[in-house]
Amino acid sequence: MDARDSQETISDVAGRGGRYVALLISILAAMLALVEVSGGNAEQDATTNNIAAANLWSFYQAKTIRRSNLEQLAELVELELPDLAPERAERARKRLEAWRATAARYDSEPATNEGRKELAARAKAAEEARDRALAADNMFDYGSALLQLGIVVASASIVVAIPWLAWLGGGFGLLAVGFALLGWFAPTLIAL
Repeated sequence: MDARDSQETISDVAGRGGRYVALLISILAAMLALVEVSGGNAEQDATTNNIAAANLWSFYQAKTIRRSNLEQLAELVELELPDLAPERAERARKRLEAWRATAARYDSEPATNEGRKELAARAKAAEEARDRALAADNMFDYGSALLQLGIVVASASIVVAIPWLAWLGGGFGLLAVGFALLGWFAPTLIAL
C-alpha cells in the first residue's frame, strides 16, 4: 500500500461518511418539518381555546348581570306587594315566581349547558386546553431549535471533516425527538 492507495481509502471513507451525514441531515430536516407543523397547530389551538375561554367568561358575566337585575327587580316588587290590590298582587306574585325561575335558570341550566355554573366549567376547561397547547408549543419550539442546531452542526461536520460533529448533530436530533414527544403526549410534564 503506497500513499496513493491510502489517499483513495481515506476519500472512500469520507465519501461514505458524507453520505451518512447527508442522510442524517435529511432525517433531521424531515423531523424539523413535522415539529414545525405540530408547533404551528399547537399555537393555533392555544389561540382558539383562549378566544373560547374569553367568550365563555363574557357569557358568564352577562348571565350574572341578568340574574342580578332580576333578583333586584324581584326584591323591589316584593316590597310593593302589601300595597297592591289583591288581583294585582296575585299577578305580581306570578311574575315574581317566573323571575325567580329565570334567575335560577341563569345560575344553572344543565339542559343547554349555558347556566353560570356550566359556563364557568366550560371556560375553565378551555383555559386548561389553552395552557396545554401553550406548553406543547413550547416543547415544539425547543425541539425545533435543537433540530436546527443539529442540521447546522451535522452540515459543518462535512465541511470541516470532523466526524464527532455529526455525532453531536445526531445527539441534538435525539434531544429534539424527546421534546417533540413531550409536546405530543405530555406537554405539561416539565415546565421550561
